[in-house]
Amino acid sequence: MKGIIRIVGITGPSNSGKTSLIEKVIPIFNQWGYRVGVVKHDPKDKAVFDIEGKDSWRFFQTGADVVVISPSRTTLFSHRQWSWKKIIALFPDADIVVVEGLREIELPRLGVFRKKFESDYRPFLKGVAVDKSVDKSTLTGLEVMDLNKPVEIARWLFNHALTISIGTENK
Repeated sequence: MKGIIRIVGITGPSNSGKTSLIEKVIPIFNQWGYRVGVVKHDPKDKAVFDIEGKDSWRFFQTGADVVVISPSRTTLFSHRQWSWKKIIALFPDADIVVVEGLREIELPRLGVFRKKFESDYRPFLKGVAVDKSVDKSTLTGLEVMDLNKPVEIARWLFNHALTISIGTENK
């Protein structure tokens, strides 16, 4: 059993910079000595991870859940949507897990916005990372950070993450 893990969400509209921001904060967490996991939401089911005709694809077509293990990665294909707590358990060695999207899950969240703040993202937001194009008067009650300061954002994410004990909370 690993022990304590931090979980934090990053949310915002398409093309707001969520993925780019996560790409910037992961190396910072790594420099600080933390192992990072990422959960990526694919709301339109666009992602393709297997190749038609390969053994793993054929097994999955039968209705089975499939795990592919190689020297450099482990890949899981499942026919079910898993709870976020069960997914977090897949990262037993992570110190922090960043959840991109899945805004309906009650996690502390950082919103990423360009051009304008979209208020329907407000539930669960504790802060926002924005560029200069966003009218800051629309951000009352939220901590506001510069989208171009990833060290500040990484610190914020770590300090505001939900802390759980894996092995007990996620059963």
